[in-house]
Amino acid sequence: MSARTAATGATRKDGPRTRLDRIHRTGSAVIGAGLWVFAVLGLVRRLDFFSTEGTPVLGLSSNGLLSVISVVFGAVLILAAVRGGRMASTTEMIVGALFMASGIVNVLLLDTDLNLLAFRMPNVIFSLVVGGLLLCVGAYGRFTGRLPADSPYNTDRGRSPQDAEGADGERWAEIGGNELDNSRADETAAAELAAAERAVAQHTADPALVAAVRELGGIRRPEDRIRAWASRKG
Repeated sequence: MSARTAATGATRKDGPRTRLDRIHRTGSAVIGAGLWVFAVLGLVRRLDFFSTEGTPVLGLSSNGLLSVISVVFGAVLILAAVRGGRMASTTEMIVGALFMASGIVNVLLLDTDLNLLAFRMPNVIFSLVVGGLLLCVGAYGRFTGRLPADSPYNTDRGRSPQDAEGADGERWAEIGGNELDNSRADETAAAELAAAERAVAQHTADPALVAAVRELGGIRRPEDRIRAWASRKG
């Protein structure tokens, strides 16, 4: 079976996009739900809205304003979890950065009249820890020095398989400079490899094709990848 034919195989639902999406959704939903629990417990106690002293809630200090803010951020994270995909990842990183910034700023405001969120040191530690977790979960599988060919975020780093498109693989041959002779065999191999990588990125490739593309992960130069793809059929 040729690579082009194999690329039209049944869609795999357990690909990297599904795994990453599950991780991003779960992280966003769990932390969002935790914020809601903290917020609701504060709201039902009718805490003073702008108290700088705060009232203990789940080991943290809280007031009415912090409870409302927790409701808002909890809702944002839960909605991102429902949406999933890039939205969940991006939202986690943005909210994570805001939590980190909150921890850093509020540690300077402890025991002052500007401590409008009634922070205490446990709140600062909580903000930094949760912010770090959100940043890590949101960035997981998205930012790395070398993304695999089947990563759903591959297009963000300029390595989209669609860049390999071209009539009969001519564009792939051009990328390789003068080290490819632009023979019909090179053009065929380039076209098949482009189709295979495109299918893997779109999660429409069968397991055998995914494994074949992954074997080329350590080869950097396009012309070497084309030759390696051609040689596997030899």
